[in-house]
Amino acid sequence: MIKDIRKILIANRGEIALRVMKSCRSMGINSVAIYSEADASAPFVKFADEAFCVGPPPSNKSYLNQDKIIEIAKANGVDAIHPGYGFLSENADFANKVENSGIIFIGPSSEAIQTMGDKLTSKQTVLSYDIPMVPGLNEAVTDVDDALDSAKKIGFPVLIKASAGGGGKGMRIVEDPSQFEDQMKRAVSEAESAFGNGAVFVEKYITKPRHIEIQVLADKHGNTLHLFERECSIQRRHQKVIEEAPSAVLTEDLRAKMGAAACDVARACNYHGAGTVEFIYEDGNFYFLEMNTRLQVEHPVSEMISGVDLVEQQIRVARGEELSFTQDDLTINGHSLEIRVYAEDPQNDFLPDIGKLEVYKIPEGENVRVDHALEEGMDIPIYYDPMISKLIVHAENRDLAISKMIKAIDDYDIVGVKTTLPFCKYAIDHKAFRSGDFDTRFVNLYFNETEILNPNDEINHAAVVGLFHLNKMDLISDNNIPSKSSDWKKNRS
Repeated sequence: MIKDIRKILIANRGEIALRVMKSCRSMGINSVAIYSEADASAPFVKFADEAFCVGPPPSNKSYLNQDKIIEIAKANGVDAIHPGYGFLSENADFANKVENSGIIFIGPSSEAIQTMGDKLTSKQTVLSYDIPMVPGLNEAVTDVDDALDSAKKIGFPVLIKASAGGGGKGMRIVEDPSQFEDQMKRAVSEAESAFGNGAVFVEKYITKPRHIEIQVLADKHGNTLHLFERECSIQRRHQKVIEEAPSAVLTEDLRAKMGAAACDVARACNYHGAGTVEFIYEDGNFYFLEMNTRLQVEHPVSEMISGVDLVEQQIRVARGEELSFTQDDLTINGHSLEIRVYAEDPQNDFLPDIGKLEVYKIPEGENVRVDHALEEGMDIPIYYDPMISKLIVHAENRDLAISKMIKAIDDYDIVGVKTTLPFCKYAIDHKAFRSGDFDTRFVNLYFNETEILNPNDEINHAAVVGLFHLNKMDLISDNNIPSKSSDWKKNRS
């Protein structure tokens, strides 16, 4: 039975809230924003059909306030809630509360979120599908001596890893047995502090890892497919900053095998909706890492090469529709790159650089897309992630995509805060990246902060402040949105 969805509340903020609203508008669905007091005048609030304050600036009093969000939804006739990414997007309790309130949760079931939210449970769940695993223990360890014995059998270096959570927290690389006890205690302590769960496991440390993930999409009728891979190996502090699709390293045979494995992971937990299966790749071998049961930050590169609007598909699946295309209908069209533009200082260990956007002008051009939700004159809020935007380009091949991205970076004018733009330009123009021969150690191996110059250091602020003004409603640029299932331009206001 197809469920009627006429009004969607987006339980998020910033560019992802606006991104979801764009798909809602193209589908004729009303959007409801929630906002903290710090975001009262934010563009995503203005763009929504309705908007309601959810609480004070701290996220635990606003965007993480589950009961208040559901209360707002029920009081205003909301049919479904889209969680975006981050915040409550992978919170099984929230998904369960939404389901029990009679509102549709646009995402997988709470059971699937629970299963894949724990790295050990997820590994045990997919064992019957013969998914390749990194050599190691697939169970939690608490006794240091037992864990050390296992590590010696696995062979050093090993990785001690928190079972819950991610983002590099509760993770320790151990090169020598003499370091093991101290590093395990640190990992357990950090995991307990960050996730309230000190469970850790031990696995072989892959010395030259590439982070490659597969975008999957599944409906509630047993149809599961993938939209190819994304390469996400350029990272700082174990967090992605540059992504591309497809990967420069995969053969067609490997792509098919990884895609099939990712679909099996989704089937193992009865998944529906859009999700991402992450793998570690090294020397022709790949190993299951985890599944993210939500829309990824880097989903635009998959949209650009496939022509599929993933947010629209999430909504259609939530309504109970079958996927309107099959795996055989999908082909890779060209190459896409995305960089995350953070208000961070790459010359100071990527520390946040909070301030006011004195000048803010986005690049334009065919197949240049900027997903953002900021305006010139706005402050970067201190309460949330310092990501300003995502800059995405698409071209016929990888070399052309790199050239287009470099030009787009040069055309992106930001004054008032330091950003990751100069680092991203340095990285994608580096010979290791251009050759495709790189891995997650890129920053440690190649990045020299003295080789980049922040554009702000060259600009005479007085000469440029006020010259550029962002069209307040043009918050996702044209010539870039998937056209397979919706016409965005026609539905813009």
